[in-house]
Parts: sequence; structure tokens; C-alpha cells
Amino acid sequence: MPKEPRVLVCVTGQKSCARLIHDGAEIAAEEGAALSVVHVAKLGSNFLGSASEAEALEYLFSISKSHNADMMLLRNDDVVRTIASHARRIGATVIVLGSDSNARQNRLSRELQNALPDVEIRVRVGLTG
Repeated sequence: MPKEPRVLVCVTGQKSCARLIHDGAEIAAEEGAALSVVHVAKLGSNFLGSASEAEALEYLFSISKSHNADMMLLRNDDVVRTIASHARRIGATVIVLGSDSNARQNRLSRELQNALPDVEIRVRVGLTG
């Protein structure tokens, strides 16, 4: 039995990523897909980073829940491989990323597209995530 198509939203530990979740929910509704949210923390860092990051992630969990989305927190130093593996596991057909137009985010989207050629990568400029 094939997996239900999913839209995967990638977030950081910032409350502003709520907009990415809202955008992902709109895309999921248009695509008739389920919604998932993921945050990847590097191994060497404190998982919740700081009190403000913990508060932001708790807020993003509540936003995810309000859109009937699951949210996963994953740990790995290889962010691209971790997102790609998670996307394959859940059957993601679209990945939503935020970008403040910096080179790191653009590199992330290119690397994800190379790792997942059959998945549509949508970058929301002006939104970090």
C-alpha cells in the first residue's frame, strides 16, 4: 500500500518558522497531502539550544498540532542527509524551506534537490526556517 503523500516543512528553533508551517499547510491542502514538520539539531549542540529556542520549538509544536501535522526533532550533524532520509521515510512529495536569501539556505535547497530529485523543493524567500 503506497504511503499518503506528505508535505514536509523544515524549521529552525525560531518562532518565525510558524509562517512556514502555515504555508506548508496551504500547500498540503492544495495537494491533498498530509503535513509533517521537522527540526534537525546538530549533535554537538544542546538539543534545545537555549530557553528561547525551547520556547520557540514548543510554540512550533502547537502550530503544527493546530494544522494536524506531526513534528519530529532529529539529531545529526549531516542535516541534508537527515532531512532526505526522513523525507523518504514519510513519503514527502514537497519540502518547504525558508530562506533569508543567504548562501547557506540556497546550498541546502540545492543539496536536498540533488539528494531527492523526485521531490519538489519550495523555498519561501524572506522566511528563515
